[in-house]
Amino acid sequence: MTNQPLPIRPGEKVGIMCPAGFMPKERTDACVQQLKEWGFNAVLGQTLHSTSTNYFSGTDQERAEDLQRMLDDDSIRTILFGRGGYGMTRIIDRLDFTAFLKHPKWIAGYSDITVLLAHLYTRYGIAALHSPMAGAFQDYPNDEIYLPRLCELITGGAMNYTVATDRQNRPGEAVGTLLGGNLALFAHLVGSNSFPDTRGAILFLEDVGEQLYNIDRMLRQLKRGGYLDGLSGVMFGGFTECKDTEPPFGQDFQQILESIVREYEFPVCYNFPVSHTERNYPLKYGVRCRLTVSANSVSLQEIVE
Repeated sequence: MTNQPLPIRPGEKVGIMCPAGFMPKERTDACVQQLKEWGFNAVLGQTLHSTSTNYFSGTDQERAEDLQRMLDDDSIRTILFGRGGYGMTRIIDRLDFTAFLKHPKWIAGYSDITVLLAHLYTRYGIAALHSPMAGAFQDYPNDEIYLPRLCELITGGAMNYTVATDRQNRPGEAVGTLLGGNLALFAHLVGSNSFPDTRGAILFLEDVGEQLYNIDRMLRQLKRGGYLDGLSGVMFGGFTECKDTEPPFGQDFQQILESIVREYEFPVCYNFPVSHTERNYPLKYGVRCRLTVSANSVSLQEIVE
């Protein structure tokens, strides 16, 4: 059974740092204001004050130490990452989760943060949040759908989403542990001690800016490895800003996804609102859920045990 961190309470602290790509501190302003309106106090990490001259928000050591401080600080009850990009893989094995495991806190992010979400579930059985990050709050003006759900989850709420159906969906009901994340990072974890057991899981996948042939290749890697066998269900989120080759690959991303799961019998939904756009519901990674795909709607409901 996956352990969920305790809810954050009004007046408690949310840490914000960048474990991967560089992001100017100013991009956190909207997030800090929103957290204040929710009743929380933001604590900014050293990586948000970086004067980095390259891609990263600091050296591997600096980023690992910044995250380690927040993992170890019991007064910080949620860690909300600033952005992803690339870099978590470079520091994941430097982190010590001893103190964190005594007092788990919500870890929230997506994209490159998929590495940490999968690691926490696979190695320690701790749930985390695949969710919008601090740097994107300024892109959600007057949002009444996605950001409020993040607040609900970190304060103890359960997932319960109902969205429009897609004409390509395959109806059915699935019950299983919610796993997945960014396709590129999830496939990248194969063979590492961070890759989860997918048997019986509900797998969700999304990606951005990938070549079509690379989407095909990564999905086929998962398929050839047997990681799609025995799934309970699949949720495909947004595959945005896809790129094609010249001459063209010959299939669009929708056709690629359909070809990969065609032979299986589990329910499949497409275009679920989890993506690198503002359509990005926060999802509890590693928590048991019920996915119901019907002709009229798709629902994802957390199983409260």
